[in-house]
Amino acid sequence: MKTSDFYYDLPEELIAQEPLADRASSRLMVVHKDTEMLEHRHFRDIKEYLRPGDCLIINNTRVLPARLYGERVGTGAHIEVLLLVRKDIHTWEVLVRPGKKARPGDRISFGDGKLVAEVLETIEGGNRIIRFEYEGVFESILDELGEMPLPPYITHKLEDKERYQTVYAKHDGSAAAPTAGLHFTPELLEEIKQMGVEIAHVTLHVGLGTFRPVKADDILDHEMHSEYYVVEEDQAQIMNRTRANGGRLIAVGTTSTRTLESVTDEKGIVHAGSGWTKIFIYPGYQFKAIDCLITNFHLPESTLIMLVSALMGKDLVMRAYKEAVKERYRFFSFGDACLFLTK
Repeated sequence: MKTSDFYYDLPEELIAQEPLADRASSRLMVVHKDTEMLEHRHFRDIKEYLRPGDCLIINNTRVLPARLYGERVGTGAHIEVLLLVRKDIHTWEVLVRPGKKARPGDRISFGDGKLVAEVLETIEGGNRIIRFEYEGVFESILDELGEMPLPPYITHKLEDKERYQTVYAKHDGSAAAPTAGLHFTPELLEEIKQMGVEIAHVTLHVGLGTFRPVKADDILDHEMHSEYYVVEEDQAQIMNRTRANGGRLIAVGTTSTRTLESVTDEKGIVHAGSGWTKIFIYPGYQFKAIDCLITNFHLPESTLIMLVSALMGKDLVMRAYKEAVKERYRFFSFGDACLFLTK
C-alpha cells in the first residue's frame, strides 16, 4: 500500500490557527460505516450518538510547555530546544535547532541562567541527550520559561496555554496535545455521564513522531516512534465490563486507540499495565478493542489518517475528507471533529 493513497488536497486557509472560544461549538462530521452516510453537526450534538452502557475512553496526558529558547554559553548563539522524552529526573531526549550549535559538552542557558543544560550525546536520528541544572522545582521553571510546542502549521501565538490542554489533562509528559479531547467541556462530560455513559481514562504521552507525514513510498517501510502509556487496573475493568454488557468502547482520539489496541488481547480483554508502544495501525488491521472513534481531521499521508482508514475503510475516509474540504471544515489540532461509527 502506497503512502500516496492517503493524500488529499487541503487549501491552507482551512488549517485552524486558533481554538474557538467555546470548545463544544466546533463542527462535527458523523460518518456511518454501515450506510456510508455523512452528517454535518456540531460537537455538542455528540450526545445523540451515544447510548447508555457505552464507554468513552479519554487520554488524560498533559502537554508540557516543552519548547525552550536559550543561548549557547560562551558564544551567545540562539538555540531552540524541544523536550521529547524524560530519561530521569534531570535528563531528557530533546530536539535541537540548529543542531550544529549543540555538540556534546556544549552548555545552553535559558532564562538568564535559571535553567542550564549540558549536551551529553547525539543519538541516532540527530536528537540530543541533555542534562539540566537548576535550583527549585523543574516543572515550575519550565512553566515559567517554556512555550507550548504547537505544530509548525499553527503560526499564531497561543495566548492561553490551557487552550492546548484538554479539560481533563492530568499527567505531565506529552510533546503534543491529544487534540480530539480539546472539544469537550466539563459541562458536556457531565451531561454524557448523566446519560449512563461511562468515562474511562488511559495515559499516553504523545510524541511528535505521531503527527509527522510518512516519508516512505510504501507504508510498510515506515517506522513508528515509541510512546509511553499507562492503563490502570480499575480503568481496564470499566472497559471490560462495558464490553461484557454489550456496550461500545468509543475512543477519544487516535492516542487512546493506539493505547487500547496495544493492551488488548485477541479475545478482546483489556489488560492493565504500562510500557512503550510503537503500534502502527493501517488498513488490514483487525481491531481488538475499540468500536467507534472521535478524532480530528489529520494531515495528508499521516499515520493517523491510515489508522482511521483501517477502522472505516480507505475509500469512505477519503470521501469524507473530500466532503470536509468542500464544506469548509477547519482542519488539524484546533480544527473540527469527526465521529466514526462502526455500529
